[in-house]
Order: sequence, then structure tokens, then C-alpha cells
Amino acid sequence: MFASVLAAGAATGALPGDGRRTASGPAREASAGHSEQVTRAAEEAAAVGKSPMEAAERAVSRSGDRWAAVYSAGEYEEFEESLDGRYTGVGLWARRDAQGRIEVTEVRPGSPAAGAGIRAGDRLRSVDGQEVDGRPVTEVVSLLRGDATDAAAGTTVTLGLERGTRAWRETLRRALLSTDSVTVRRASGGAVVIKISAFTKGVGSAVRSAVRAAPAGAGIVLDLRGNSGGLVAEATATASVFLDGGLVATYDVDGAQRALHADLGGDTDRPLVALVDGGTMSAAELLTGALQDRGRAVVVGSRTFGKGSVQMPSELPDGSVAELTVGHYRTPSGRAVDGTGITPDLEVTDGALERAETVLGGLGDPS
Repeated sequence: MFASVLAAGAATGALPGDGRRTASGPAREASAGHSEQVTRAAEEAAAVGKSPMEAAERAVSRSGDRWAAVYSAGEYEEFEESLDGRYTGVGLWARRDAQGRIEVTEVRPGSPAAGAGIRAGDRLRSVDGQEVDGRPVTEVVSLLRGDATDAAAGTTVTLGLERGTRAWRETLRRALLSTDSVTVRRASGGAVVIKISAFTKGVGSAVRSAVRAAPAGAGIVLDLRGNSGGLVAEATATASVFLDGGLVATYDVDGAQRALHADLGGDTDRPLVALVDGGTMSAAELLTGALQDRGRAVVVGSRTFGKGSVQMPSELPDGSVAELTVGHYRTPSGRAVDGTGITPDLEVTDGALERAETVLGGLGDPS
């Protein structure tokens, strides 16, 4: 459930110039005072021998900051590992359907889940005896990964599963897995489909290599469906593949305005379609907005999630980390994404990839 692991961590990313992890997620406007209140609560707790992490969690719960989170030192280290393209888990991708049921959407080859015969379309009913129907996917991820002491590779987790009329339980051992965040294939019509599942380290470079290796004249479908975000620096690097410099996004941190710019020298000639859906979030929305506003890509699919706020981490006295909302980003034209998402140029639900390829073919040969 790697894509959802990023969502569970508020799609943490690294914004240039900070030297710190940051994140994008829908939340109410927060101020420096909000951050200071949480940090002060943790420091006061430490001074009297109480748990800084528990004090920070109480302060966050009172703050109204929907996407703030408090991690133990071990949890935050694991989360950063996932952004490096590694995570501990069983190799499932899943989503919650309209009825609140958790459905497996993909199984990583060679993973513990694949070895147990679990496959896409199976329903996940329980994790270690706890029912998951109706729970947010982020909570299901936490159950699958275990708590700070139970999430290590080699520990076990028991899943309740259902396939048609068959219901069964499967006990799996968690493993340290690597992610293939970028996959490339050639469509039947000749287009190159580049699927980005998350913006982990190295994604920008991988996309650049894929575009350079594409046959001359071949158009690109950039598939961002289900991409829950990741490192903002990698989303900006991906924008640089298709833009020749210029603005990618603006963002504010405690009221101070900053900007992200693409590098010079991107491929501005190949026809490009960005494919999105309601699972396109955070850094993926930042990239989509840049390509759409700059007139570089036709956006096809359904409205994106609407996750456009920025979190910054604060280390607490016991080594735990609080991530708190400090601002929001906007597309190059000044559009806010938080709570609204991005509307595609062509809204499509069924057969979106096929429609994207059709649109790409109508864009003509590069000039």
C-alpha cells in the first residue's frame, strides 16, 4: 500500500531552500503561533518528566489542523525511508470504494502478498482481527505496517480476505521492499505511457531518461492517477523534463512567499497528455497545475483530490517529530489547489487512458 503510506504521512516532500522535509495536504490555514504552541507543549512536558510526544499529540488534536501528525523517531525514519523508495510492508496497493470497503488494487510481484496468492480485486476485511470496512485507507496502512515496535521486516500480520464467495485468512511476514515509482510502456498506438506512482527520490531523473529514450516523434502520456504525492523537489524536477525554465508553483511558509522554478532545457516539443483522477494528490497536483497553466499538457481524467497545503517538521525533545501546516501553494496562474483540486481539460471517467491516447494523437506531430 505504498501510495497510501505517503498519504498517511501527509505526502511529505522537500521544498528547496529549507533543508527540511515538508508536506502538502488539505488543512486549515496555520500560523507560526500554532507551531510554537505544539513545540512549547512538548517542551513543558519534557521539563516535568512527561512524554513530549503525547503532549504534542494532544496539542495537535486541539488545533484543528487536519493533516498535522506526530511521529515517533522510528516512525519518522521509516517514513523517510519510504520516500527513498523503500518501505516495510506486505506489497499491497489498495483503495476504499464508495461503500467504504477496502479493495486490493495491485500486488507487488515478489512480495509477501504475491507469494500468498493475493491478487487485485480481493477485498481486505480485517488486519490482525480488526475490521477495516469504513476506515480511512491511512488507518488501514497503519494496521498493516504495525506500530513502532511491530513494523520491522520479519514480523507477522494476519489479513482477513474475501474473493467472491470465498473468505479466508492469510498470515504474512512483513518485508523491506523497494518501489518502482516510474514504469514505462509503449501503447498500441505508439505513445509512450510513463506511470508515476509516487514522487520518491530519483523520479525526476527516471522520467527524463524515459523521455530521452522514447522514439522520435512519440507523444507522452504522463499517468498520475493514484499518485498521492511525495517529494516536491522530484515533482519540480519532473516539470523540468517538459518545461524550458519558468515558474512551476508558488507557496507560502508562515506568510513568506517563495517560488519553485523549472530548469532550462526541457523537452517542449513532444505532445503531452497528463492523466489524473481523484487519487492524484499533493505534489502530483502541483506538477499537473504547472503543465496545465503553462499550456504544456492537455489534462485528461477526473478532478484531482485538492491537497495543496504545506507542512513543516519540528523535532521534539524526545526525538519525535511533529509535522504542522504552515501555508499553501498555488499554480503558476495563481490558482489555489487546496480543497478544490484541478479540473481536467477533458473530464473522463471510464476508459480514461484510451481517451488520453486519442487526445494525444490529435495533438499532431511535434514541430
